[in-house]
Amino acid sequence: MDNAFEKMEAVEARYDDLNRRMASPESASNPSIYQPLAKELASIAKPVEVYREYKRVLGEIAASRNLLADADPAIREMAREDATRLDARRTELESNLRILLIPRDPNDEKNILLEIRGGAGGDEAALFAVELLRMYLRYAESRRWKTEILSRSETGTGGIRDAVVLIAGDGVYSRLKYESGVHRVQRVPVTESAGRIHTSTVTVAVLPEAEEVDVAVNEGDLQIDVYRSGGPGGQSVNTTDSAVRITHRPTGLVVTCQDEKSQHKNKAKAMKILRARLLELERQKQHDAISASRRSQVGTGDRSERIRTYNFPQGRVTDHRIGITLHKIDRILEGELDDLIDPLAAHFQAEALKEAS
Repeated sequence: MDNAFEKMEAVEARYDDLNRRMASPESASNPSIYQPLAKELASIAKPVEVYREYKRVLGEIAASRNLLADADPAIREMAREDATRLDARRTELESNLRILLIPRDPNDEKNILLEIRGGAGGDEAALFAVELLRMYLRYAESRRWKTEILSRSETGTGGIRDAVVLIAGDGVYSRLKYESGVHRVQRVPVTESAGRIHTSTVTVAVLPEAEEVDVAVNEGDLQIDVYRSGGPGGQSVNTTDSAVRITHRPTGLVVTCQDEKSQHKNKAKAMKILRARLLELERQKQHDAISASRRSQVGTGDRSERIRTYNFPQGRVTDHRIGITLHKIDRILEGELDDLIDPLAAHFQAEALKEAS
C-alpha cells in the first residue's frame, strides 16, 4: 500500500481520537462541539472500515502462508486455496482504499443551478436547448431529485434563449458536474427544405448552489433595477414592475428574473443565481491557481470547450473527452444519461488517482 498505507495509519488514529472526544461529557452535552466531530467521523468511517478489513486480510494471508509448509497435503491444498482467495481480496481492498483516499470535491453533495443557453445556430440552437433542458429534467426525475425552473427566456419559435434550473437531491453535483461545456447537435432543421445537415451548439453550465455562508454579498455592491415583464412577441406577462435585474458591480455579473408575478420572489431567485455564479467564479480562481498540469488533465471548465456531439442522422451521441460513442440518441434525450455519466466519473476519478499517487 506504500503511501496510502501510511496515510491510513494517520486516518485510523484520527478516527479513534474522534470517538474518544465524542464520548467525553463536554462534547456529548454541547452540540456545537459534538456535531462537527460527528461530521468528521462520518467522513472517514468508510476508509477506516475498509482499512481494518485490509489489515485483517493481511493477517489471514500470513497465517495461510505458514500452513503451506504443513506436512499434511490436504492442509497445504486448503492453504493454497485460501491464499489465492485472500490475495484477490487484498488487491480489491487496496484499490478501494486508494479511491477512498482521493480528496473529495467539497461541492459533490451540493444542489446545483443548471444553466442552458443557445449558442451558434440561431433558432435551431434554441430548439435544441429545449431538448437538453427536457433531457436533464427527465434524468432528475429518474433519480427522484427535485427541480425548479428559476429563469427561462423563450423565443418566438418554441425554443429557449436560456434557462436556469435548480436541481436538488442526493449527490446532484457529483453526477452532473461533468456536463459543463458546449454540446453540439448535427441534424436537418425542420426549416431546411434542401435536407442539409446543420451544426448548432448549446452551452451548459453546472454551478453548485451557494448558500449565504458560502458567498458574502455586500448589498452596497448591488445595483437592483425593476421593470415590467414581457414575453415573446410583445405579449404581456405582467402589468406591474415585477421583473428584477441585479448587477454585481465588482464583477460585472448581471442576473435577470421575470418568471414570477411577485417582485420579491423574482429578487430571491435572482440572488440565488447570482450567489451560484459568484461561487463558481471563486471556485474557478482557486482551480486555476492549483496548477496548469492539473487543468490539462481534468479540463479547464472553459465554456467554449466542445464536450459532446449529438448526431441525429446517425442516431449517435459521442463524448469527446473519453471517446465514447453510444448509438441510442433517442433514449439519451429521454434522460437515460447514466451510460455517459458513469464512464465520465470513472475517467476523472482515475485521473485524480494518478495525480494523488
